[in-house]
Amino acid sequence: MPLLQIEDDGFRLDGEPFRFLSGGLHYFRVHPDLWRDRLRKARLMGLNTVETYVPWNLHQPRPDEFRLDCGLDLPRFLDLAAKEGLHVLLRPGPYICAEWEGGGLPSWLLADPDIRLRSGDPGFLGAVDDWFRQLLPPLRDRLATRGGPVLAVQLENEYGAYGDDTAYLEGLAELLCRHGVDVPLFTCDQPADLERGSLPGFLATANFGSGSARNLTALRAARPSGPLLCTEFWIGWFDRWGGEHIVRDAREAAQELDDLLATGASVNFYMFHGGTNFGFMNGANDKHTYRPTVTSYDYDAPLDEAGDPTEKYAAFREVIAKYAPVPAESPPARGARFAQGALELTESAGLLPAAPALGDAVAYRRPLTMEELGQDYGFVLYETDAPQAGPGLLELEKVRDRAQVFIDGQPVGVLEREGHEHALTFAVPRPGAALAVLVENQGRVNYGQGIHDRKGLLGQVLLNGAPLDGWTSRPLPLTSLDKVQFAPSPATTPTGPAFHRGAFAVDRPADTFLHLDGWTKGNAWVNGFALGRYWSRGPQRSLYVPGPVLREGVNELVVLELHAPGRGRRVALREAPDLGPVEG
Repeated sequence: MPLLQIEDDGFRLDGEPFRFLSGGLHYFRVHPDLWRDRLRKARLMGLNTVETYVPWNLHQPRPDEFRLDCGLDLPRFLDLAAKEGLHVLLRPGPYICAEWEGGGLPSWLLADPDIRLRSGDPGFLGAVDDWFRQLLPPLRDRLATRGGPVLAVQLENEYGAYGDDTAYLEGLAELLCRHGVDVPLFTCDQPADLERGSLPGFLATANFGSGSARNLTALRAARPSGPLLCTEFWIGWFDRWGGEHIVRDAREAAQELDDLLATGASVNFYMFHGGTNFGFMNGANDKHTYRPTVTSYDYDAPLDEAGDPTEKYAAFREVIAKYAPVPAESPPARGARFAQGALELTESAGLLPAAPALGDAVAYRRPLTMEELGQDYGFVLYETDAPQAGPGLLELEKVRDRAQVFIDGQPVGVLEREGHEHALTFAVPRPGAALAVLVENQGRVNYGQGIHDRKGLLGQVLLNGAPLDGWTSRPLPLTSLDKVQFAPSPATTPTGPAFHRGAFAVDRPADTFLHLDGWTKGNAWVNGFALGRYWSRGPQRSLYVPGPVLREGVNELVVLELHAPGRGRRVALREAPDLGPVEG
């Protein structure tokens, strides 16, 4: 495999001039059985490189656990890229942003109340050292210096938007080199942050989605010589719950690409194929108001969430052909689809009654955070007794992120971090009534100082002005639903959160989209595979089901509905998604 050289006048690959024509493709957002398909489509669009982040929180879910299996088999993904004739830009963090839960930082770091993330804090750097020690040795043979596809490795990620600690960046560079990375290292920042986030002696690159001439001028001002690379050329954007689906005109984006390539610069599309925030892995933003990201990471990219070419695919391919050869093969056609009309979920199980089978309660004088419980994602059920009957004013100092409150199992209100809500009133029917608070982690903040985002109930809990003590905190990570005891659904809709289960037959597995018309909020699983969150708040109103998740014959669908299921507990599997009304 050729070696990348960084010269004053640009990139060279084994001495020959080279331009990155790259696209973002996150292996962890795509079912592993579909990696080969997505990589082939990248090559057919004219790309010579793919870029991927590496999520620390998935690969090292606990300090003593490291995973490179199944959908986290990064060596296999890199090998498939090489077989497709593609180079790789690798971005191992430790922080990745990516609209991903916590920016990729594992939640167990936050169990230390004093930790300073993305800094020279010895506790943080020690954890990073261990992360690189386990991640990088299996990848060494995939570096270009050993004949692999990885041409360059990113150092941190948009650090200039967070801090300016050069010693921290130098420490990370030393760790990468110590653990065997001997290909070029690079940083990436938005143009205004280049000075803060770059490191002397290493390639600096810029992120932007328009105004190529202006932004490349800023990059050239920061680095008078060397290659020009836009590491994140934003050709779309992500959606948040309660917003609209964001799209960008394909012709406008193609013209911006043409303008960029005309300068001679290299490019990496963010994203070429966005994929999906399966399970509980979406991130969030908090710029004075908490805003969680939706499940779909479609990103209005050249390949849509199901991997089909969009209008942008053809438009970008046409532009790329002006500057580099593109394969003569025809662009790929739309993939096969599976659909089924109304599907009734005929079995149910209340979440609160099922909770003891899903997690062990921990008794303590106050509610414990998820991090104190050693929990990453999902829900925590907090329980105590209300000491007196009568009117009750419940005050929760910090809700992280959404709390449903129950008295003797009956729902009495919801408090949302997004709405800056902290208090609600209700009637306590009797002394010693059971008070329960179900708190959902809706995604840890992935950008800015808010990444120190601990989940659950934080701070004081007051009832009628007096502290409530004597709590149990029960983690409900929902990593497995095997212990949930289902029964035939009652004729009346159950009160409060409940699981609903149904079965459907498949003759030929193919991609499909789960539509939950009339349902309110929750999560869904097909054959145990966590599809992600749904919410009637929108904009997203369907969940992508990858074909490889289905099997010939009988398949199982489980939906956790936190409020009220759709009429008849019916859902539908359709050929097309509904990502919501378009912005503007």
